[in-house]
Amino acid sequence: MLAVKELGHVGIYCTDLQRSKDFYTRILGLTITDEDPDGNITFLSAQPDEEHHEVALCPGRDVPAGAKVIQQVSFIVEDLPTLKQFYHRLKEEGVRFRSVVSHGIALAIYCYDPDDNVVEIYAKTPYKVAQPLSEPVDLELSDEELLAIAEGGAPS
Repeated sequence: MLAVKELGHVGIYCTDLQRSKDFYTRILGLTITDEDPDGNITFLSAQPDEEHHEVALCPGRDVPAGAKVIQQVSFIVEDLPTLKQFYHRLKEEGVRFRSVVSHGIALAIYCYDPDDNVVEIYAKTPYKVAQPLSEPVDLELSDEELLAIAEGGAPS
């Protein structure tokens, strides 16, 4: 069967390129790998030695405020402690949350970037749990408690 190998990158139109660059670099930790000197595009990567860019930011978003443009952009973190660190960083930065959930297969934070695009940051778990599943969780619980919730899957 013919199929693509993997997702290369996502391009996002921004209302304020500088605010978006700040969110994706300073708050999420992506690296700017290249930029157009005229400010028409900025390339960012979570792994710049392996991938030139996973996100491209461009000025020119021209949709009404609140319009649904992107369903979500998702980023994987190394482990649950790292996810918790992001949770605290996002709270400290005043980033607006949509939800914090267990999918069984992952624990995830959903928040909004400066253009109200949904951003998911998640840590995978070792569990195979039927999807869709999205149960609210408190990331202040211990890692053991969170993994037990994830392993349990859908509540009975």
